[in-house]
Parts: sequence; structure tokens; C-alpha cells
Amino acid sequence: MRTTIILILSVFLMPFTAKAQQMKFGYLSYNEALRAMPDYAAARQNLATLKSQYEDETRRSEEEFNSQYEQFLDVQAELAAPIRNKRQAELQSRLKENVAFKKEAARLLRQARADMYAPLRRKLDAVLERIGRERGYAFILNTDGNALPYVCPTAGEDITTIVIDALRPVSSDKVQTVTPPATAPDGAPDDITDDEEEDTQMQDDTGAAGLQQ
Repeated sequence: MRTTIILILSVFLMPFTAKAQQMKFGYLSYNEALRAMPDYAAARQNLATLKSQYEDETRRSEEEFNSQYEQFLDVQAELAAPIRNKRQAELQSRLKENVAFKKEAARLLRQARADMYAPLRRKLDAVLERIGRERGYAFILNTDGNALPYVCPTAGEDITTIVIDALRPVSSDKVQTVTPPATAPDGAPDDITDDEEEDTQMQDDTGAAGLQQ
């Protein structure tokens, strides 16, 4: 009786086992394919230019503030209390503006990076879908971050080179240069959680540490 049951189960499960053995999938480094796209270098250059502009403006504002702060320290003992208080308030307001601008610049850089890379990611995703259909893959895995420490060589195929080759003729569009706004609104968050945050990370100096009362 037990032998009969085993034989029945073997016959029943055979099609599913064969199907599982025939299942194929691809895997690649998504970031490596993205960085190989011709437009990726242009996007990074545009982003570096934008970051440099924000850093230059931040540096100029901080230098102005520091100069005004030093001048105030030189004469504060000679000033009448109302005038001294007025200048302290002006310096404190200027310092807050500088900090707010730095935070907003970081947010704008993060948004600019997302806008610049979005069309590249769409192209890459479209190529992955086409390759997946053409090669009959059940799915495609991203190996970035050591997400695939082992793969069966008879089931999985490394398609990084195939994808990079396929991306070359479809990556001819120019990446639009982003121009920074003349002024930055207040109250923006300064968190940067992108996978390449070094592209958009601003320096963390804020000028003078504080104002003497």
C-alpha cells in the first residue's frame, strides 16, 4: 500500500518538478548597468555642477556672516544696549537664513538627482523587461548589496554584460541640465537617503558657532 502511494505521488508531482527544473532567471548588478549608460556620466556632471553652485553660494553667505560677526565683536562693547541688541538680532536672523538655505539646497540636490536619473532607470527597466521576455526568465534579480550570495548556475544567468550591451543604442537622449532657483524656500528637510548620497551631500559647517549676548 505504501509503495502504491509513493508511486502515485511521484507521478502526480513529476510535471511540477520538471517545470521547476526548467525555470530560468537572470541576475545582474543594477548599479553597474546604470553606470554604464552613456547618459549616466552626463547626469553626474550636471549634478556635480549644481552641487558646486549651491556650495559656492553657501560659502559666500557664511563668509559674509563671519565678517559681520567679527565686526560686531570688535565694536559691541562701545555700542548702546538697544543698538547692540538690534545687531545681535540681525546676525541671529542671518545665521538662521544660512542654515535654512543649506537644508533646502540639500533637498533640492536630492530632488535634482532623482529627476536626472529617473529617465535612465526607466530605460534600464524597459530593457530588463524585454530581455526577460526574450530569454524566458521567470524573474530577474538585482545582486547589489550582496543580495544573491549563491545562485545555481544551471538555473540563473548573469546578464549584466547582456544588459549593458543592450543599453548602448537606447541611451542617446541628452540629460537635461538642471538650473538652481534664484532663491530657496524655507523649512525643507535635510535628510539624504539616496544610494549615492555623496553626490548630493553638502558640507555641514554653519559659520559662527553662536552669538555672544
